[in-house]
Amino acid sequence: QVQLVESGGGLVQPGGSLRLSCAASGSIFSINAMGWYRQAPGKERELVGTITSGGSTTYADSVKGRVTISRDNAKNTVYLRMDSLKPEDTAVYYCNAAVATYYNGLYSWYWGQGTQVTVSS
Repeated sequence: QVQLVESGGGLVQPGGSLRLSCAASGSIFSINAMGWYRQAPGKERELVGTITSGGSTTYADSVKGRVTISRDNAKNTVYLRMDSLKPEDTAVYYCNAAVATYYNGLYSWYWGQGTQVTVSS
């Protein structure tokens, strides 16, 4: 019913920048909050940040000041821009979204498949 597809991952040198995109598609009636998470090898998935439908953002302390989350409601897309990347930012990055479909007016959380970000020289 609803698919989230991330893109924009890859190999980046330390100190570099990257922008990830996550596009939602399907039988979408409304999207509320959207967010980005990441999971490094051998570690649990952790929150990177969130954005409300109105554009209010929150960020994890580990990335605050280096990360900007934005969204384009007309395109059902959320973005994650990361600057001053460090090797410890290496992880699979996932987006999620609280989506209400045309079949069910209740919001449910959906996840993307993830995109790999590797920070290395």
